[in-house]
Amino acid sequence: MGKFTVEEINLMCVFEGQDRKGMIADIKNVIPHIQDSDMVELARQVLGKLEAMSDGEFAEVALEAAE
Repeated sequence: MGKFTVEEINLMCVFEGQDRKGMIADIKNVIPHIQDSDMVELARQVLGKLEAMSDGEFAEVALEAAE
């Protein structure tokens, strides 16, 4: 499983405080409302990585937004 990019981590920080499955569900719910095609692609990339990892691997991801 590839590591997350800075942009992917920043997107995930919007949903911080949730477990992996909750984040997956929330991102799926938000995608239809995103107007920017680049953001939709980013969200889909994050979904793919989240779905491919285990809950244990997710727990090790540092969710700190970069500036």
